[in-house]
Amino acid sequence: MARHQSRHGRSLVYGRASGSLLASDLELSFWGGIDPQTGEIIDRHHPLSGRHVEDIIFAIPCGRGSCSGSGVILELLLNGKGPKGLIFSSLETILTLGVIVARELFGKSIPVVQLVEEDFRAMLEADYVNIDGGRVVWGDRGQVTDTAPEQPPSQHEEQSSSSQQIELTDTDKSLLSGSRGEASAAAMRIILEMSRLQGARKLLSITQVHIDGCVYTGPGSLAFAEKLLALGGRVVVPTTLNSISVDQKRWRSQGVESAFGAAAERLATVYTDMGARPTFTCAPYLLESAPRKGEQVAWAESNAVVYANSVLGAKTMKYPDFLDIAIALTGRAPNGGLHIAENRTASLCVDARKALELDVAEDLLWPVLGYCIGGFAGNRIPAVLGLEAFSPSKDDLKAFGAAFATVSSAPMFHIVGVTPEARSLEAATGSFRDVKHVELSTNDLSNCFEALNTAAKTDKVDLISLGNPHFSLPELRKLATLCHGKIKHPSKAIIVCCGRSTYGLASQAGVVEDLEEFGVQVIEDTCWCMIGDPVIPRDARVIMTNSAKYAHYGPGLTGRRIRFGGLEECVQVACQGVSDASSG
Repeated sequence: MARHQSRHGRSLVYGRASGSLLASDLELSFWGGIDPQTGEIIDRHHPLSGRHVEDIIFAIPCGRGSCSGSGVILELLLNGKGPKGLIFSSLETILTLGVIVARELFGKSIPVVQLVEEDFRAMLEADYVNIDGGRVVWGDRGQVTDTAPEQPPSQHEEQSSSSQQIELTDTDKSLLSGSRGEASAAAMRIILEMSRLQGARKLLSITQVHIDGCVYTGPGSLAFAEKLLALGGRVVVPTTLNSISVDQKRWRSQGVESAFGAAAERLATVYTDMGARPTFTCAPYLLESAPRKGEQVAWAESNAVVYANSVLGAKTMKYPDFLDIAIALTGRAPNGGLHIAENRTASLCVDARKALELDVAEDLLWPVLGYCIGGFAGNRIPAVLGLEAFSPSKDDLKAFGAAFATVSSAPMFHIVGVTPEARSLEAATGSFRDVKHVELSTNDLSNCFEALNTAAKTDKVDLISLGNPHFSLPELRKLATLCHGKIKHPSKAIIVCCGRSTYGLASQAGVVEDLEEFGVQVIEDTCWCMIGDPVIPRDARVIMTNSAKYAHYGPGLTGRRIRFGGLEECVQVACQGVSDASSG
């Protein structure tokens, strides 16, 4: 390697650290991508799969996927399994927020730096890295002098979350001074820190919040919520809750380990004690409280954010866990990102017309398209051409958006002629002068379809997993219709997840009874990204799903192989035991 190099970047969280470098030029979701208890990279689709982030400098372009990445980095820092420092090439707010919370409430911190892309790529092959505020030095271990991390930063070095940079109302100042208690004051400090990072010059009022931080990632997530509650935290705007880590009504009878179940249930209770509604769904857009076009909201949960922005036309940033409750406690959010109209336009045009020859079940086309386009998009908002003639349903767009959000860090998409802000390509791209154009091929989609299948078509399927994101009432009805008159194979388990509201409507309509007669187990409150043994039978080796999101995360989360197929094929396999339908 050439002699060491030194570059200056942007210090997102000030600190000093030195260590061996673990780096990739591919984004990674910390939730579903890193085990928060061990530090192992468990995303089996990522080139760093199997490596550990403990005690190294970790560099990726940015995060992607889940908003719960902030919870994972908090757990890693609190249990000693985290990296010594983080380096990104894009402004990464989700993971940075987790570090800020660790510093603000628990006194634990690591440096976080953003380098320009050219410098980031030049660093990727280094062995050893030194971080000192915004200065990054890399090279062979013997070429790089270690920092002294115990040395405190000087006043001019440390980047402050000072409110002087942001225009505050009298109410903002009152909250910051503690007029409504220390929980709201701490929440304001976190909001202002994130506003500074995002370049927001003022705050705005929002009408509702959807909280993802109620997912139990470990003791840190519970300690955070309990601290806010103890400090008098109470939500001041209507607030819904995401899926939690257990089915509150059934986890004991399901055999869930008692310490985990009790902690997960306690976390949910803490949030409801702060005034949030116990909706417990990852699909809040299915609720009667879903926002309208143009409404300013603060939603977390990656698929919900993408759906709210793209399909409903509401305005929300991709809010990290912990920032969501901070906004709920104050009703105030950074006035930046997708809250501003000009930031919602597309910089990437994806022509999907030639890709539609893919020979898969009709309901698989949308998640495969979302997964493929999300991979091309990266952190860019895409405008997709060639799909308007298909008149996708709300459930089609749900499947597309969830798959898109799994591999893209962009908080929305446009489908020309379909989504509300894309009546034309010109409307979707707005003022962008240099829009990149990509043409999808059938081969692109076929490769994505194959990547989502880690089990062979002829492998014996043990479990059919449905409802990631949560099934809607029309999806439950469709499943019941497909099951009608058929007999489930006795060795097969089939489980579907949905929210409490949907479950209640399906029960009243007799749909739940019909499903249970076939042998479907219907679970509320939780979702597949949180479900493990023994709800997943311990002897199950192959799981089948119609969710691209779960097909991506499932191998790492469960250690099982995944078969990706359409809903009709899932029912067929539940009856026959193997997949023999054409899958393309």
